[in-house]
Amino acid sequence: MRKHEKMLRAAAIAISAVAVLLTACNSKTAATNASFMEALNVHFIAHPDCLFVDAPRFPYETYDAAMTRQMDALVSVDLLTVQREPSIHASRYTTTAAGLRAGPRFCYGHRVITSIDSFSPPAVSNGFLETRASYHYKMRDIPVWVDTAQMRAAFPAMATAISGTATDTATLAKTMTGWQVPE
Repeated sequence: MRKHEKMLRAAAIAISAVAVLLTACNSKTAATNASFMEALNVHFIAHPDCLFVDAPRFPYETYDAAMTRQMDALVSVDLLTVQREPSIHASRYTTTAAGLRAGPRFCYGHRVITSIDSFSPPAVSNGFLETRASYHYKMRDIPVWVDTAQMRAAFPAMATAISGTATDTATLAKTMTGWQVPE
């Protein structure tokens, strides 16, 4: 081979190597901030944040002061009505028409990831390559009943989530099609 042909061949190999590296870096399966953001955003579209993990069954009766405060906040935004039984210190809550649409878990939006702050080196766990990512997020599709002083006071986790500066962590598992949050 002549010197010119060797240089062209070396240049072609170098260009191919760079193309492979760039493709791998942009792949959904690569361990990058972008692939983690995409996976988390896809997950949270289908998994909204809600006031209750386990939905209360209505009518709902409680004697607990903390739960009464939370339910009274929902009364203040016209999602529930309340009947009090002072003699036994009980409150009985039922849903309003608006509460039927919003309840029973009372979801208040979904997360949109704004940044990946850090992630652990991917390692095999539970048969999958997994990582733990720390991220910042903002809430989207927040209903109007959420942002009141009484609701923020009764549900501090929700208040933090809608603040616009919320952070959290999530485990992500690598699959054939990319990263995803294990169910």
